[in-house]
Amino acid sequence: MTPAVLALRSAGVDFTVHEYAHDPRAQEKGQSFGLEAAAELGLDPDRVYKTLLASADGRLVVAVVPVSGRLDLKALARAVGAAKAAMADVRDAERATGYVAGGISPFGQKRPHPTVVDETVELWESVYVSGGRRGLDVEIAPADLIEVTGAIVADISR
Repeated sequence: MTPAVLALRSAGVDFTVHEYAHDPRAQEKGQSFGLEAAAELGLDPDRVYKTLLASADGRLVVAVVPVSGRLDLKALARAVGAAKAAMADVRDAERATGYVAGGISPFGQKRPHPTVVDETVELWESVYVSGGRRGLDVEIAPADLIEVTGAIVADISR
């Protein structure tokens, strides 16, 4: 299993693994990894969350937002007390987390990073996030997502 699944097992929280057939050409067709996951799993895209990395005043920060929306970088910067934030370079994100783009999980990263989860997570009984590889999501209670990642909750999506 992936480091994300191992981290969740180690944390002792309830979660469910959901696998789906990832289409490597989905992005060529204009479909994001997150929207592909929502479609393949038959889920409301508002309930599926993507894991993004940004640089906030030079330090990497993890942002977890619905796949149906976009990350508000100004709001993320405010949430972590930074002057500004910008999307991290994909290679930097992959190197820092140990995952490939499209499979970056908020759990089991190589190094811990400050994490901010969008406040809409609290609207759901459970949400879906990457399980650490393309084609693998985990379903987890929002409170457990927040606890395991040590996240703060803020309005960071639009």
